[in-house]
Amino acid sequence: MNFLAHIYLSDENDMIKIGNFMADGIRGNDYMNYPEEIKKGILLHREIDTFTDAHPIFRQSKHRLHERYGHYSGVIIDIFYDHFLAKNWEAYSKVPLAEYVANFYTLLDNNFNILTTRTKKLLPSMVNQNWLLSYATLEGIGTILYQMDYRTKFKSKMQYSVEELQIFYQEFEEEFTLYFEEVRKMSSEKLMND
Repeated sequence: MNFLAHIYLSDENDMIKIGNFMADGIRGNDYMNYPEEIKKGILLHREIDTFTDAHPIFRQSKHRLHERYGHYSGVIIDIFYDHFLAKNWEAYSKVPLAEYVANFYTLLDNNFNILTTRTKKLLPSMVNQNWLLSYATLEGIGTILYQMDYRTKFKSKMQYSVEELQIFYQEFEEEFTLYFEEVRKMSSEKLMND
């Protein structure tokens, strides 16, 4: 899953949201250096990634892209799934997406001192280009995929995957909906049991 889903799956706990959001940049046992709730977010992020990578529905979505995009297909599906979460946000949250996203950016800004260096560097671009809100449109997804392709020096060809998103839009959306119910349940149980 990509940024929006990871934040959403952290429920309403701000520190778990922060930990979950910045977890990709924290290796091995380095998570032990953070406060308890941040640790929970980092570990939740890892659980979500493990659950997702092994999930048959996610793998089915990924398989559709594998021939053209190889090992980048999982990254692309993460972004596609964030698109469907943003697009269908009203089905998952009473808080409007624009408000939810603005609140999250404020949360990060108010807790800037505890963010990883990587997250601090990422934040200005993320906020200025409003990545989380841009996931809701195909144009926004296209921009995100282009930027990611740029970071791979255009080796990944990710920017072109919008073509597959448009061709198989209904299939991807149905797969996301089924998968997301399961990852929500898993995340909820994990948060309740920790």
